[in-house]
Amino acid sequence: MPSILTGTGICTYYNRGQVLFDIDIEVPERGCIAILGRNGAGKTTLLKTLSGDLSPARGKVLFKGQDVTNAPMERRVAMGLGTVPQDLNIFAGMSVRENLQIGAMISNGSDDFGEIVDLFPRLGERMEQKAGTLSGGERKMVAIGRALLGKPSLILLDEPTEGVWHGVVEEIAECLKRLARRMSVVIVEQHVKLALEVSEQCLVMDRGSIALQGDSATMQANPALERLLAP
Repeated sequence: MPSILTGTGICTYYNRGQVLFDIDIEVPERGCIAILGRNGAGKTTLLKTLSGDLSPARGKVLFKGQDVTNAPMERRVAMGLGTVPQDLNIFAGMSVRENLQIGAMISNGSDDFGEIVDLFPRLGERMEQKAGTLSGGERKMVAIGRALLGKPSLILLDEPTEGVWHGVVEEIAECLKRLARRMSVVIVEQHVKLALEVSEQCLVMDRGSIALQGDSATMQANPALERLLAP
């Protein structure tokens, strides 16, 4: 399958400290890739580099065949790259509807949120509720829905189930599976079983490098996985 995003030789620094070391990544134009690793392995830094929140010191990022290595996040969003960061950045004082409207404005879309309510039925019951009063899982749904209303062809999600009640985790997992059937999805996730269940390919990072990668369906049986994820 053709790639929608390619990263080659990516090296990224925070201040003078190098965090990513010669990362190569190929993201197909449909399906899900999971990025796993211990805390501090460089997973979030990789997502930020791919989204344009950080610029690599070396290497190249291509999106839809265009070199976006040093392009700002706004340009990538306009090209169809959506992102849901770990800290969400939803507007707590605004209603669910108003938060979603911001996503629709990015793509000049309508205020018809039928697709989002189909993915997350409970949001349909909370459209007029202030986002700050929602549960952690519901706030995750708002953030994902808002990103999807930008009409992305690739969406990057950082810890989509972190701090989420078990029942809602299952709803988010089902949403990710549905999305991956029609677009490209990249997730950073600590919930290993879920990550391997919803993805086709898996990358495991260690100390800023990709230490292991392969088919998600067989990754669970790889003895190196437990070693690389052990505290």
